[in-house]
Amino acid sequence: MDYKTLKSIIEGLLFLSGDEGLSVRQIAEITEQRADVAGRALEELREDFTQQGRGLQVVQIAGNYRLATLPDHAPYFERLAYSPSRSSLSQAALETLAIVAYRQPITRVEIEEIRGVKSERAIHTLSNKDLIQEVGRAEAVGRPILYGTTKSFLDSFGLASLQELPEPSNFDTSDSLEEETQLLFNKLDSQMTFDDVEPS
Repeated sequence: MDYKTLKSIIEGLLFLSGDEGLSVRQIAEITEQRADVAGRALEELREDFTQQGRGLQVVQIAGNYRLATLPDHAPYFERLAYSPSRSSLSQAALETLAIVAYRQPITRVEIEEIRGVKSERAIHTLSNKDLIQEVGRAEAVGRPILYGTTKSFLDSFGLASLQELPEPSNFDTSDSLEEETQLLFNKLDSQMTFDDVEPS
């Protein structure tokens, strides 16, 4: 394996490992290289990121290496994290938001029953964007958290209250989730279009 390919593979491995990162030993085992070779390639990769002015850096935390963003760029990442625009909401997040908006207060388990898939990550994303929040506890075993929308949700979708949510035509049908999601898409699109128009 040539050195350039090795560095490329290591970059991909660091990306896939996420916050856990990888040790030099793990990288060596995975790439079937000696530890000193893997370590040297890792250090060169680290230098490449710095010299090329890349948007990521290779950092070492608790003995493991991982990819991280640059501290100087933090203000831009905060804008992304707190922007509820359609482009920054995944389909999973928007589906989850539609369920919470139309059926609140609702528990995570109830959301997952409707979607048919795990929704913990989507709930976490929406909470971070201040679009949903904990509104209480259900009177059930374990007292699960109940979720509802926030004032920021109303502001983002241009709503004075939840009563202004677009009304699905067939709320009880199996297609209602898809319809509710599309209604939110349309509402957000129209709000963004309105906000983008500069006053004359």
